[in-house]
Amino acid sequence: MTDDTPSRGEEAVLQEYLDHFRGVFERQCADLDAEQLATRSVPPSTLSLLGLLRHLAAVEYSWWRRVMDRHLELPKMWGKDEHRDADFDGAVADDAVVAEAWAAWRAEVAYGREFQQSHPMDHLGQHDDGDLEMREVVVHLIEEYARHCGHADLLRERIDGRTGH
Repeated sequence: MTDDTPSRGEEAVLQEYLDHFRGVFERQCADLDAEQLATRSVPPSTLSLLGLLRHLAAVEYSWWRRVMDRHLELPKMWGKDEHRDADFDGAVADDAVVAEAWAAWRAEVAYGREFQQSHPMDHLGQHDDGDLEMREVVVHLIEEYARHCGHADLLRERIDGRTGH
């Protein structure tokens, strides 16, 4: 950083990175129909763009609502209490499933953004393993999105050849 470059601060930088990867993921899924979104990678994997969309909605929900807002009693999204891979197994080529997944993801992203804007980075959430600062959760979400954007890039390339979103 040079002397003439203003420091934006930790919170702004972390939010920018998280929003960047959220946008990359959304663009990877753009303009695809239900069948394309539900296309699995390679057998026996259940990995698909729709599965990732459902998974990331559940991740946002869990970290923001359950952990940071301290509502661990909330049920996990997509029935994960009963079945660990419900995010992916329930990702079937159905327009209603796709609409539900997009609505859930958008609602949870909006909730996370609002929560982050209204709480300091040292706000403590409650996790099964103890308290966590919001900055830890934001860094984890950046890592989660970055990893899954790599998966999404490969999945999208398999579907229609598009890469580098």
